[in-house]
Amino acid sequence: MRVIVSLDELRLARRKLKDPVGLVPTMGFLHEGHLSLVQRARLECASVVVSIFVNPAQFGPHEDLDKYPRDLQRDLDLLKPYDVDLIWTPTNEDMYPTGYQTWVTVEEVSKPLEGVMRPGHFRGVVTVVAKLFNAVQPQKAYFGQKDAQQAVVIRQMSADLNIPTEVLVCPTVREADGLAMSSRNVFLSPEERRAATVLSRGLFKAKADFETGERDADQLRMVVLNTLATEPAVEVQYVSCAHPDTLEELEGKVERALLALAVRIGKTRLIDNIIL
Repeated sequence: MRVIVSLDELRLARRKLKDPVGLVPTMGFLHEGHLSLVQRARLECASVVVSIFVNPAQFGPHEDLDKYPRDLQRDLDLLKPYDVDLIWTPTNEDMYPTGYQTWVTVEEVSKPLEGVMRPGHFRGVVTVVAKLFNAVQPQKAYFGQKDAQQAVVIRQMSADLNIPTEVLVCPTVREADGLAMSSRNVFLSPEERRAATVLSRGLFKAKADFETGERDADQLRMVVLNTLATEPAVEVQYVSCAHPDTLEELEGKVERALLALAVRIGKTRLIDNIIL
Protein backbone atom coordinates (compact mmCIF):
# COMPACT_ATOMS: atom_id res chain seq x y z
CA MET A 1 0.00 0.00 0.00
CA ARG A 2 1.75 3.11 -1.29
CA VAL A 3 0.69 6.62 -0.28
CA ILE A 4 1.47 9.37 -2.77
CA VAL A 5 0.72 13.08 -2.88
CA SER A 6 1.85 14.75 -6.10
CA LEU A 7 0.31 14.30 -9.53
CA ASP A 8 3.71 13.45 -11.01
CA GLU A 9 4.14 10.63 -8.45
CA LEU A 10 0.68 9.35 -9.30
CA ARG A 11 1.33 9.26 -13.04
CA LEU A 12 4.58 7.36 -12.56
CA ALA A 13 2.96 4.86 -10.22
CA ARG A 14 -0.09 4.45 -12.47
CA ARG A 15 2.07 3.21 -15.34
CA LYS A 16 3.13 0.24 -13.23
CA LEU A 17 -0.38 -0.84 -12.24
CA LYS A 18 -2.03 -3.80 -13.88
CA ASP A 19 -5.33 -3.17 -15.62
CA PRO A 20 -8.18 -3.06 -14.93
CA VAL A 21 -7.74 -0.33 -12.34
CA GLY A 22 -10.57 0.45 -9.95
CA LEU A 23 -10.83 3.91 -8.38
CA VAL A 24 -12.64 4.69 -5.12
CA PRO A 25 -12.85 8.48 -4.74
CA THR A 26 -13.36 9.62 -1.13
CA MET A 27 -13.07 12.68 1.09
CA GLY A 28 -11.60 10.59 3.86
CA PHE A 29 -12.82 9.89 7.41
CA LEU A 30 -13.70 6.47 6.06
CA HIS A 31 -16.50 4.23 7.31
CA GLU A 32 -17.89 0.83 6.36
CA GLY A 33 -19.67 2.33 3.37
CA HIS A 34 -16.39 3.46 1.84
CA LEU A 35 -14.73 0.19 2.73
CA SER A 36 -17.49 -1.77 0.96
CA LEU A 37 -16.57 0.12 -2.23
CA VAL A 38 -12.91 -0.73 -1.75
CA GLN A 39 -13.77 -4.37 -1.14
CA ARG A 40 -15.81 -4.57 -4.35
CA ALA A 41 -13.05 -2.85 -6.32
CA ARG A 42 -10.55 -5.34 -4.93
CA LEU A 43 -12.74 -8.24 -6.06
CA GLU A 44 -13.29 -6.89 -9.57
CA CYS A 45 -10.01 -5.18 -10.47
CA ALA A 46 -6.35 -6.12 -10.76
CA SER A 47 -5.33 -2.84 -9.11
CA VAL A 48 -7.13 -0.49 -6.69
CA VAL A 49 -6.55 3.22 -6.17
CA VAL A 50 -8.23 5.17 -3.36
CA SER A 51 -8.20 8.96 -3.44
CA ILE A 52 -8.57 10.98 -0.25
CA PHE A 53 -9.24 14.65 -0.88
CA VAL A 54 -11.62 17.02 0.92
CA ASN A 55 -12.70 18.97 -2.13
CA PRO A 56 -13.21 22.65 -1.24
CA ALA A 57 -14.94 23.34 -4.55
CA GLN A 58 -18.04 21.36 -3.58
CA PHE A 59 -18.65 23.27 -0.33
CA GLY A 60 -20.68 26.45 -0.22
CA PRO A 61 -19.58 29.57 1.69
CA HIS A 62 -21.65 28.70 4.77
CA GLU A 63 -21.12 24.93 4.75
CA ASP A 64 -18.90 22.72 6.88
CA LEU A 65 -15.60 22.61 4.95
CA ASP A 66 -13.50 23.69 7.92
CA LYS A 67 -15.28 21.31 10.28
CA TYR A 68 -15.37 18.32 7.93
CA PRO A 69 -13.71 15.43 9.82
CA ARG A 70 -10.18 14.51 8.79
CA ASP A 71 -7.90 11.76 10.12
CA LEU A 72 -5.52 10.46 7.49
CA GLN A 73 -3.72 7.98 9.74
CA ARG A 74 -7.04 6.45 10.78
CA ASP A 75 -8.00 6.14 7.11
CA LEU A 76 -4.71 4.46 6.24
CA ASP A 77 -5.12 1.99 9.11
CA LEU A 78 -8.64 1.12 7.91
CA LEU A 79 -7.41 0.53 4.36
CA LYS A 80 -4.50 -1.76 5.27
CA PRO A 81 -6.51 -5.03 5.25
CA TYR A 82 -7.82 -4.36 1.71
CA ASP A 83 -4.51 -4.58 -0.15
CA VAL A 84 -4.98 -1.21 -1.85
CA ASP A 85 -2.25 -0.53 -4.40
CA LEU A 86 -2.18 3.27 -4.28
CA ILE A 87 -3.65 5.89 -1.99
CA TRP A 88 -3.56 9.35 -3.54
CA THR A 89 -3.83 12.28 -1.11
CA PRO A 90 -3.45 15.39 -3.28
CA THR A 91 -3.25 18.88 -1.80
CA ASN A 92 -5.50 21.78 -2.73
CA GLU A 93 -2.61 23.19 -4.77
CA ASP A 94 -2.28 19.91 -6.67
CA MET A 95 -5.94 19.99 -7.67
CA TYR A 96 -6.51 23.74 -8.00
CA PRO A 97 -3.18 25.47 -8.62
CA THR A 98 -2.87 29.24 -8.64
CA GLY A 99 -4.71 30.63 -11.63
CA TYR A 100 -7.07 27.65 -11.94
CA GLN A 101 -10.18 28.63 -13.94
CA THR A 102 -11.69 25.55 -15.63
CA TRP A 103 -14.90 23.96 -14.38
CA VAL A 104 -17.10 21.11 -15.57
CA THR A 105 -20.88 21.54 -15.35
CA VAL A 106 -23.63 19.00 -15.96
CA GLU A 107 -26.87 20.80 -16.75
CA GLU A 108 -30.27 19.22 -16.12
CA VAL A 109 -29.69 16.37 -13.65
CA SER A 110 -27.67 18.63 -11.36
CA LYS A 111 -30.49 21.19 -10.98
CA PRO A 112 -33.05 19.54 -8.64
CA LEU A 113 -32.69 18.23 -5.07
CA GLU A 114 -29.13 18.93 -3.91
CA GLY A 115 -28.72 21.38 -6.77
CA VAL A 116 -31.42 23.58 -5.23
CA MET A 117 -30.18 23.26 -1.66
CA ARG A 118 -26.46 23.55 -2.44
CA PRO A 119 -25.91 25.87 -5.42
CA GLY A 120 -22.57 25.23 -7.09
CA HIS A 121 -22.08 21.91 -5.28
CA PHE A 122 -22.18 19.72 -8.36
CA ARG A 123 -19.89 22.01 -10.33
CA GLY A 124 -17.28 21.22 -7.69
CA VAL A 125 -18.10 17.51 -7.57
CA VAL A 126 -18.06 16.99 -11.32
CA THR A 127 -14.88 18.98 -11.81
CA VAL A 128 -12.94 17.08 -9.18
CA VAL A 129 -14.20 13.69 -10.39
CA ALA A 130 -13.28 14.57 -13.98
CA LYS A 131 -9.79 15.47 -12.74
CA LEU A 132 -9.55 12.22 -10.76
CA PHE A 133 -10.63 10.18 -13.78
CA ASN A 134 -8.12 12.02 -15.97
CA ALA A 135 -5.27 11.53 -13.51
CA VAL A 136 -5.89 7.90 -12.52
CA GLN A 137 -7.31 6.62 -15.84
CA PRO A 138 -9.38 3.91 -14.13
CA GLN A 139 -11.41 1.35 -16.01
CA LYS A 140 -13.95 1.33 -13.17
CA ALA A 141 -14.95 3.84 -10.47
CA TYR A 142 -17.03 3.04 -7.41
CA PHE A 143 -19.60 5.27 -5.72
CA GLY A 144 -22.26 4.75 -3.05
CA GLN A 145 -26.02 4.78 -3.58
CA LYS A 146 -26.43 7.10 -0.56
CA ASP A 147 -25.27 9.95 -2.80
CA ALA A 148 -27.75 8.96 -5.49
CA GLN A 149 -27.88 12.26 -7.36
CA GLN A 150 -24.10 12.47 -7.38
CA ALA A 151 -23.96 9.08 -9.10
CA VAL A 152 -26.50 10.18 -11.73
CA VAL A 153 -24.57 13.38 -12.38
CA ILE A 154 -21.21 11.61 -12.68
CA ARG A 155 -22.62 9.00 -15.05
CA GLN A 156 -24.01 11.81 -17.21
CA MET A 157 -20.65 13.59 -17.21
CA SER A 158 -18.79 10.42 -18.15
CA ALA A 159 -21.18 9.66 -21.00
CA ASP A 160 -21.22 13.22 -22.33
CA LEU A 161 -17.42 13.57 -22.28
CA ASN A 162 -16.79 10.05 -23.66
CA ILE A 163 -14.79 9.08 -20.60
CA PRO A 164 -14.17 5.30 -20.82
CA THR A 165 -14.61 4.73 -17.08
CA GLU A 166 -17.45 2.50 -15.96
CA VAL A 167 -19.29 4.20 -13.08
CA LEU A 168 -20.50 1.57 -10.61
CA VAL A 169 -22.97 2.39 -7.85
CA CYS A 170 -22.93 0.17 -4.77
CA PRO A 171 -25.66 -0.28 -2.12
CA THR A 172 -25.92 2.07 0.83
CA VAL A 173 -24.36 0.60 3.97
CA ARG A 174 -26.42 1.19 7.10
CA GLU A 175 -25.94 1.00 10.83
CA ALA A 176 -27.85 -1.74 12.66
CA ASP A 177 -30.69 0.71 13.39
CA GLY A 178 -31.01 1.75 9.73
CA LEU A 179 -29.13 5.05 9.68
CA ALA A 180 -27.13 5.40 6.47
CA MET A 181 -23.42 5.56 7.21
CA SER A 182 -21.96 9.01 6.66
CA SER A 183 -18.81 10.81 7.74
CA ARG A 184 -21.07 13.58 9.06
CA ASN A 185 -22.80 11.26 11.55
CA VAL A 186 -19.92 12.00 13.92
CA PHE A 187 -21.37 15.49 14.40
CA LEU A 188 -24.64 14.16 15.88
CA SER A 189 -25.17 14.30 19.63
CA PRO A 190 -26.51 11.09 21.25
CA GLU A 191 -30.04 12.49 21.18
CA GLU A 192 -29.69 13.67 17.58
CA ARG A 193 -28.23 10.31 16.62
CA ARG A 194 -31.32 8.59 18.02
CA ALA A 195 -33.63 11.02 16.17
CA ALA A 196 -31.76 10.43 12.90
CA THR A 197 -33.10 6.90 12.60
CA VAL A 198 -36.40 8.45 11.51
CA LEU A 199 -34.91 9.01 8.04
CA SER A 200 -34.63 5.34 7.19
CA ARG A 201 -37.88 4.54 8.99
CA GLY A 202 -39.73 6.94 6.70
CA LEU A 203 -38.10 5.55 3.56
CA PHE A 204 -38.64 1.93 4.56
CA LYS A 205 -42.28 2.61 5.47
CA ALA A 206 -42.86 4.07 2.00
CA LYS A 207 -41.05 1.14 0.42
CA ALA A 208 -43.24 -1.31 2.35
CA ASP A 209 -46.36 0.53 1.16
CA PHE A 210 -45.04 0.50 -2.41
CA GLU A 211 -44.44 -3.25 -2.24
CA THR A 212 -48.01 -3.82 -1.03
CA GLY A 213 -49.54 -1.81 -3.85
CA GLU A 214 -49.25 1.93 -3.18
CA ARG A 215 -48.20 3.59 -6.44
CA ASP A 216 -49.23 7.24 -6.06
CA ALA A 217 -46.19 9.52 -5.95
CA ASP A 218 -47.81 12.08 -3.64
CA GLN A 219 -48.90 9.39 -1.20
CA LEU A 220 -45.41 7.93 -1.10
CA ARG A 221 -43.95 11.36 -0.37
CA MET A 222 -46.56 11.89 2.33
CA VAL A 223 -45.69 8.62 4.05
CA VAL A 224 -42.11 9.83 4.41
CA LEU A 225 -43.12 13.32 5.51
CA ASN A 226 -45.54 12.00 8.11
CA THR A 227 -42.87 9.73 9.54
CA LEU A 228 -40.30 12.54 9.67
CA ALA A 229 -42.89 14.71 11.45
CA THR A 230 -42.80 12.35 14.44
CA GLU A 231 -39.33 13.67 15.33
CA PRO A 232 -39.42 17.33 16.41
CA ALA A 233 -35.64 17.66 15.98
CA VAL A 234 -35.90 17.05 12.24
CA GLU A 235 -36.07 20.04 9.88
CA VAL A 236 -37.11 18.78 6.45
CA GLN A 237 -35.46 20.33 3.41
CA TYR A 238 -37.03 18.09 0.77
CA VAL A 239 -38.73 14.77 0.18
CA SER A 240 -38.62 13.70 -3.46
CA CYS A 241 -40.18 10.92 -5.52
CA ALA A 242 -38.35 11.21 -8.82
CA HIS A 243 -37.35 9.22 -11.87
CA PRO A 244 -34.11 7.47 -10.89
CA ASP A 245 -32.34 8.37 -14.16
CA THR A 246 -33.62 11.87 -15.01
CA LEU A 247 -34.44 13.00 -11.43
CA GLU A 248 -37.65 14.59 -12.71
CA GLU A 249 -40.36 14.63 -10.05
CA LEU A 250 -43.05 12.04 -10.65
CA GLU A 251 -46.79 12.51 -10.40
CA GLY A 252 -49.60 9.99 -10.30
CA LYS A 253 -48.86 6.29 -10.68
CA VAL A 254 -45.22 5.27 -10.47
CA GLU A 255 -43.59 1.96 -11.31
CA ARG A 256 -39.98 2.89 -10.54
CA ALA A 257 -38.67 5.80 -8.52
CA LEU A 258 -35.89 7.28 -6.45
CA LEU A 259 -37.34 8.25 -3.08
CA ALA A 260 -34.92 10.75 -1.55
CA LEU A 261 -34.81 13.18 1.33
CA ALA A 262 -32.63 15.79 2.99
CA VAL A 263 -32.99 17.09 6.53
CA ARG A 264 -31.19 19.02 9.21
CA ILE A 265 -30.90 17.69 12.73
CA GLY A 266 -29.35 20.37 14.88
CA LYS A 267 -26.41 21.68 12.87
CA THR A 268 -25.95 18.49 10.84
CA ARG A 269 -27.33 17.98 7.37
CA LEU A 270 -28.19 14.41 6.37
CA ILE A 271 -29.42 12.82 3.14
CA ASP A 272 -30.77 9.36 2.37
CA ASN A 273 -32.69 7.54 -0.35
CA ILE A 274 -33.99 4.24 -1.61
CA ILE A 275 -34.93 2.91 -5.03
CA LEU A 276 -38.52 1.73 -5.44
